[in-house]
Amino acid sequence: MNILITGGAGFIGSAVVRLAITRGHRVVNLDALTYAASLESLASISEHPNYTFLKMNIRDRESLDPVFSKHKPDVVMHLAAESHVDRSIDRPSEFVETNITGTFNILEASRKYWQKQGYPDKFRFHHISTDEVFGSLPRDPDTRFTEQTPYDPRSPYSASKASSDHLVRAWHETYGLPVILTNCSNNFGPYQFPEKLIPVVILNAIFEKPLPIYGNGKNIRDWLYVDDHANALLLAMEKGKSGRSYNIGNENERTNLEVVNTVCSILDRLHPREKGQYADLITFVTDRPGHDARYAIDPSRIRDELGWQPSVTFEQNLEKTVQWYLDNQDWWQPLLNLPGVGQRQGTKS
Repeated sequence: MNILITGGAGFIGSAVVRLAITRGHRVVNLDALTYAASLESLASISEHPNYTFLKMNIRDRESLDPVFSKHKPDVVMHLAAESHVDRSIDRPSEFVETNITGTFNILEASRKYWQKQGYPDKFRFHHISTDEVFGSLPRDPDTRFTEQTPYDPRSPYSASKASSDHLVRAWHETYGLPVILTNCSNNFGPYQFPEKLIPVVILNAIFEKPLPIYGNGKNIRDWLYVDDHANALLLAMEKGKSGRSYNIGNENERTNLEVVNTVCSILDRLHPREKGQYADLITFVTDRPGHDARYAIDPSRIRDELGWQPSVTFEQNLEKTVQWYLDNQDWWQPLLNLPGVGQRQGTKS
């Protein structure tokens, strides 16, 4: 299958590219290589004959049509997005331009190509989104996000992703474009840019820096290992029904404080401090504006309809992640000098 992947040099995108290549698909990776993208995340498949990389920005509408004409994708997997909530608070315009206008551009390029090809039934536009579009949940463990949960975004990031979701559904309803939508919970794993909670805590701990926790640390997230997510995305792409959405989560609810304490316990075993324990470095900082209290996904649809199952437990995958960062300083060390890394974002009001 010919797959055009946008944002394939990002954290989740690179995991999808690596898995798709190993499964025999032909992949064209279209990525603008903004700050969080890294071609080093694709070193293992960069010379594969089925892989093509194009440095290109989905904000540039005119550049997209020749890509479709030349590479003739069977599927578009759209992952390109600005994705860090804190940065969206400081620079919301970038999120509007990429996540909304960029999605419009790739939708229009896809629609134009699909029409020129004679409306093939097998074509799919797969839009990869987030559970943050649904807003914040109460702490009732019986209440989780389903595919029918009303949208209620609370940040510039989630509002921009909600907008892109609505565009994709509109292009399906209005033009008949065959689409699939997936909304995932918080991802973690190797190759994650060091601005998200887990890599920040791992690297700060290695350098004996404070481990920042927003507010009281009681905000809850449902954690999904990135390779499990990539597997789910390919499954939805191959077997999902046009016009249908699938929530992807691992039912691994943890407070932020629990996650940080678990990382610290793992590091105490794998990379012990000379004196004391890593939890001694935990520091509570001012909360993020509008910080959602809880996310939790009900993955029943993708499990029951498509047969998806995650691999192993949260703790097992978290230990694999910590070990990967300990073993791969060559990957993350150059990133520490990039603008904004190691600095608090999202403090504007």
